[in-house]
Amino acid sequence: MDTSWPYLKNKTVNSQAATVKIISINVGRPRLVMRDGEPVSTGIFKEPIAGRVMLRTLNLDGDRQADLTVHGGPEKAVYAYPSEHYPFWKRELPDMDLPWGVFGENFTTEGMLETETNVGDRFRIGSAEVMVTQPRMPCYKLGIRFGRTDIIKRFLISERSGFYFKVLKEGDVGAGDEFELIEKNASGVRVVDVTRLYSSDKRNVELMRRAIATEALPSSWREYFQKRIKGL
Repeated sequence: MDTSWPYLKNKTVNSQAATVKIISINVGRPRLVMRDGEPVSTGIFKEPIAGRVMLRTLNLDGDRQADLTVHGGPEKAVYAYPSEHYPFWKRELPDMDLPWGVFGENFTTEGMLETETNVGDRFRIGSAEVMVTQPRMPCYKLGIRFGRTDIIKRFLISERSGFYFKVLKEGDVGAGDEFELIEKNASGVRVVDVTRLYSSDKRNVELMRRAIATEALPSSWREYFQKRIKGL
């Protein structure tokens, strides 16, 4: 296995680790890249940093989003992606270099998966407190980062979405910090459930109603599911 993934050695892929933690913190500022002959500003290019950094209401110090209409904001302040998914993508894309942060994540995590994490789960990390709000929906900028448009569909159907956090309390964080569960959202709507309602389980009215009742889920998602129910 690639030595850039030291925390994955001797671990079972796709299983919950005993400890839930950050293994890399990645930041980046928007840059201009060319797409179809036109310049596009994107903040998806993230690189690991050393030391501790302040996690604030809208982002990490040193990190910015380019298009605030679809990225960033209080409900998408920081994006996390499980390190457990990297071996899958290495098999899918064997010719690509996949350093931590390649998916545009701020936190590369260990032990926290979309199938086990509920929307609304609250955690303490470092001196900050965060809440899970939603999965990441891929856009064309993921295609820019990977240099291939098919990654958008492959990312969505893989259900390896990662998840966004809302910052409830600002504080400093660093690689190696462990997530301490403060509260498990009793609604039981998992991050992967939201992804499936969007992509593959579009007629599950009972689950959509549970998602709509989950206050931690952003209003844009709840309104979307309300319209879907009316259209069935």
